[in-house]
Amino acid sequence: MQGKEGLILQGCGGDPQEWVDGINKMLTEAGILLDNTKFTDVSVFENNGCTNILFPFDENVHAHTGKLAMWRLATHNDFGGTWLSDYVENNLGGFQTEQKEKVKPDCPLCGVDGNIFNLMGIASRTLKQNGMKDEAHEMCDRITKSGSYSEALGIIGEYVNITDGSESEDFDDDDFDEDEGMGMRL
Repeated sequence: MQGKEGLILQGCGGDPQEWVDGINKMLTEAGILLDNTKFTDVSVFENNGCTNILFPFDENVHAHTGKLAMWRLATHNDFGGTWLSDYVENNLGGFQTEQKEKVKPDCPLCGVDGNIFNLMGIASRTLKQNGMKDEAHEMCDRITKSGSYSEALGIIGEYVNITDGSESEDFDDDDFDEDEGMGMRL
């Protein structure tokens, strides 16, 4: 919800729907909710043993923002009302940046020559063919600095989905890149 705003009420024990209905009624009567709109897409969550409700501001809710701000301040002792951005910053340490899960291309390594340099070359080529040249260089650098064969295999598995290939691919001299840290050939 980074970049979005809402109202959080704290200490909302009991039936959440009763809270939503009651708050919608209070805000409507106070002239805060406009055009017969109501908060419907609310979220209930717990933090530090306290049940809280988030009333997100979205395109379906038309509210008089100034009146809502005054209502929030006037009812703070009753509802612990705070803005979403303030709550997240003060109670949760800030918004977490979303990290897209890396897309790992399939790479047929099962059944091929198990020499780590061969496996690294095949994985590197697969990454490059999938537009991941930087990841290929990063992977090769990490592999050449790794301390064991199993660690190197683990690193390869972080970058590609190791699959069962029906055709054996051997390391091709055309795919050899001196910048990938492979200074020797076996």
